[in-house]
Amino acid sequence: METVSAALVITVAVAVFAIFVVVKTAVVVPQQNAFVVERLGKFHGVLSAGFHVLFPFFDVIRYRHTLKEQAIDIPEQICITRDNVQVAVDGILYLKVLDAQRASYGIADYYYAISQLAQTALRSEIGKIELDRTFEERTHINAMVITELDKATGPWGIKVLRYEIKNITPPHDVLAAMEKQMRAEREKRAVILTSEGERDAAINSAEGKKQQVIKESEAARQRQINEAEGQAQAILAVASATAEGLRQVGDAISHPGGPEAVQLRVAEQYVHEFGRLAKTNNTVILPANLSDVGSMIALATSVLRAGKDGEPVRNTVVPPLPTRPSATSRPAVPRPLPEP
Repeated sequence: METVSAALVITVAVAVFAIFVVVKTAVVVPQQNAFVVERLGKFHGVLSAGFHVLFPFFDVIRYRHTLKEQAIDIPEQICITRDNVQVAVDGILYLKVLDAQRASYGIADYYYAISQLAQTALRSEIGKIELDRTFEERTHINAMVITELDKATGPWGIKVLRYEIKNITPPHDVLAAMEKQMRAEREKRAVILTSEGERDAAINSAEGKKQQVIKESEAARQRQINEAEGQAQAILAVASATAEGLRQVGDAISHPGGPEAVQLRVAEQYVHEFGRLAKTNNTVILPANLSDVGSMIALATSVLRAGKDGEPVRNTVVPPLPTRPSATSRPAVPRPLPEP
């Protein structure tokens, strides 16, 4: 029994040793990982993703690195701006291991080193600008921090991809002052925009009135020109019609029977106009020879004949036609008119 028990113990020990050797010898590296192997305390190689077999008791996996992009939270710190204002700034850093060997032997703890370097670089960049510009210069600050980190992390086999500022927190009294300044600036802009709007409205109104006055004056001038041209054309038309009428009357008088027609027309006009005297005015002045129509006709006939013969017309008085004398009337005695 003792022999069987000893054999069993030896068998179990051998099995455990074999398992231990297999575990130490066979290694499976996951994807996007790198294992640093040392042989007898010295760097031997870097195992990439896949299955690998190590020399037992001689090869040891000393460092394990992930090749994925990593995010490191940069804790909040107090920074002083160029105008001596304290602000609390925190951020986040994105990095990636490019060389596992240098990341293992170039620095003891690259997480801590990069975090401290990011804080110092951030304080330096914040101190170069004023408080009002810190909020609008975030992109510039991030780029400058990345540039400074790249200079230091290159020998470590680390690549800094991005740095982003998460929060910039000024003191409460500074925040209150900034809010007042912002409110005053907005009120100032509102007043300026209102005044500019009123000015533009006044200018537009004045320009509209100016254009209205100009258009009205041009329209009045054109209307006067049109009226003057119309009146001129009307005068010319009346003059032409009058001349044509006189010409036709003259031609008609030169034909046989023309003088008799003129005498008849004069007599009609005389009687017609005499009948209208009392209608237009209450005061009527009657000539001495009111009933002497024949003398008027004879005078008109003599004027026409004189004009036809080309002789000058003189002021003469034609003796009246014989009428029946009345008890209260005396015959009119013709008197010669003075020579012109």
